[in-house]
Amino acid sequence: MSIQTRPQRLSVTRIRERKAGDKLVCLTAYTASVARLLDEEVDLLLVGDSLAMVVYGFDSTLPIGLEPMIAHGAAVVRSTRHAHITVDLPFGSYQESPEQAFRSAARVMAETGCGSVKLEGGEEMAETVAFLVRRGVPVMGHVGLTPQAVNALGGYRSRGHDSAERDRILRDGIAIAEAGAYSLVVEGVAESLARESTEKVAIPTIGIGGSPACDGQILVIDDMLGLFAEFTPKFVKRYRNLGDEIRAAAHEYAEDVRQGRFPAAEHTYPGPKRAKAVV
Repeated sequence: MSIQTRPQRLSVTRIRERKAGDKLVCLTAYTASVARLLDEEVDLLLVGDSLAMVVYGFDSTLPIGLEPMIAHGAAVVRSTRHAHITVDLPFGSYQESPEQAFRSAARVMAETGCGSVKLEGGEEMAETVAFLVRRGVPVMGHVGLTPQAVNALGGYRSRGHDSAERDRILRDGIAIAEAGAYSLVVEGVAESLARESTEKVAIPTIGIGGSPACDGQILVIDDMLGLFAEFTPKFVKRYRNLGDEIRAAAHEYAEDVRQGRFPAAEHTYPGPKRAKAVV
């Protein structure tokens, strides 16, 4: 019997060991083609519920459910070999009870093959995080600006600028870390708060609109590549403007088709050769 060796994915243990060490490089991915391109460059790919906005065109993350998260998560897992893959638990799939959260997480992990799940919330979700971890589900936490609570928060505003909110978010991060999460996303908060949170918790923090002091960083891939041009959050650095490139390519294609320049002979299949006429 032959033994096949597969590249070792980054495990939650190895991610946890990166606390105060080499920075963790993280991006979102939703499709096989993009995930395949990112796999060797990053430590972690998040199949985020931002899928609802980026891929499906909703104005928040709330409408996405378990089924599409599982479908896209499985596609990303199948097309990668190196990066750790975590999948968001969508709104309504875990907040009701720890038992509901476990059923959802068990489905996601079993049907996608991902290495962990992510959920949002602070002190109120600590019991759920502990419940999952005790049952073998690795959990990435998420505090600060939590998009699933956008309606309760009054919009996508940065947080932690007054002392009461700052203290609450700091307690949230500590509670999730102590409950057993292996890492913690800190989103859209005052830089000093993200820095202090990183100092106070024993697990790696992953910033998005946080602080360079965080143990890693994550961006939404479409924001980073300039595919979403309608609005650019303050914390996004655009490394390319692929939206402009795509529009330009589509324009050139359209002109070639309209002018009869495409397809050219080299883009078509020749028919059978005709026999030469005998005179």
